[in-house]
Amino acid sequence: MIPYGRVTSYGAIAAYLGSKGSARMVGWAMNASFSAKEDIPAHRVVNRNGMLTGKNHFGDPSLMQQLLENEGIEVKNNKITDFKKYFWDPVKELQDY
Repeated sequence: MIPYGRVTSYGAIAAYLGSKGSARMVGWAMNASFSAKEDIPAHRVVNRNGMLTGKNHFGDPSLMQQLLENEGIEVKNNKITDFKKYFWDPVKELQDY
């Protein structure tokens, strides 16, 4: 549900699911998403500081950055620049779900 051109964090997803403090569990689930039948935009999930901490799970470590840059998100030194601008908070955005 994370929109094109936006990113969220593992912790924000955990909070939305009612498990605040379980960001690591979300990370494990994101890692397993690569075997899902449908495309899951795992590249749009980063750590709470905008770091591309999951990049090594994409096979090619530069792929996560490439996918984000293809969506207009600038990345420097494995970190999203102007992270607040691109941050999508599911707690706020999906409150009607």
